[in-house]
Amino acid sequence: MIEYGLNDIVEMKKEHPCHKSKLWKIIRMGADIKIKCQGCGASIMFDRAEFERKLKKVVERAESE
Repeated sequence: MIEYGLNDIVEMKKEHPCHKSKLWKIIRMGADIKIKCQGCGASIMFDRAEFERKLKKVVERAESE
């Protein structure tokens, strides 16, 4: 299982249709996870199981506070 957290930058298995970026920022976590495209700014929400299935890797971890 891949470890991820709020504000981490992640790469998903499929590219966003905007083709500007494969990278996403996790902007909300709970039962559902909301991510924001780093290319066009679009947001998508997944349930946790679907997000983990589509996640490829964590590119950059958010700084701990």
